[in-house]
Amino acid sequence: MSLNGQLALVTGASRGIGAATAMALAKAGAHVVLVARDSKALEGVEEAIHAAGGSATIAPLDLTEPDAIARLATAIAGRWRALDVLVHAAAHFPPLMGVADADGKVMATTMTVNTLATHSLIHAFHPLLKRSENARVVHLTTTVASDPRAWWGAYGASKAAADALLTSYAQEVANTTRIRVAMVNPGATRTKMRAEAYPGEDPTTVKDPAVVAARLLALLGEEFASPHREGL
Repeated sequence: MSLNGQLALVTGASRGIGAATAMALAKAGAHVVLVARDSKALEGVEEAIHAAGGSATIAPLDLTEPDAIARLATAIAGRWRALDVLVHAAAHFPPLMGVADADGKVMATTMTVNTLATHSLIHAFHPLLKRSENARVVHLTTTVASDPRAWWGAYGASKAAADALLTSYAQEVANTTRIRVAMVNPGATRTKMRAEAYPGEDPTTVKDPAVVAARLLALLGEEFASPHREGL
């Protein structure tokens, strides 16, 4: 599909699914704003996009920093009229531990990145999304958000809360805007987070992030009902 002339923003764009998705969007013609904390890694993704003939801008950003997302939205609004695609791939994966063992610091960091930042993105970019003729918000979710599992409580709760926020948002804007929201569970994928969760797993036995990116790109071209949910 063609995304020529469209603006996309991808969080977690320095590696894994975020980086693969950013490169797929750029290859399809979108100008991609690359968001992550690691400036050097973002520069690498930007260089790969430019080498392939695409267009991108890096925006080094810590999602836990107060007002950082709002400042980014203001900067983007000063340069572009609308935001057409928002892919939220960034996430914090806390150490696997029991709910009774997770202290306040673990929970605060996990909820800040996975839940509060999700809200901040919607709050800050809603005006730009409304200006798009076909805005799409894609959020990467997880199995443990809907099917809680022992030792995964902090991560699962933070992602479940983000899913709830986005589901409500999708319903609120369904009849008054062209904004559509999709929550995609990528499943087992060859990422750093997956390696941390399953340290003994052979990475060649799970799919490459490019497979997820290809599906997300295809989804953007579909007239899906909002909110939309699917797993890979």
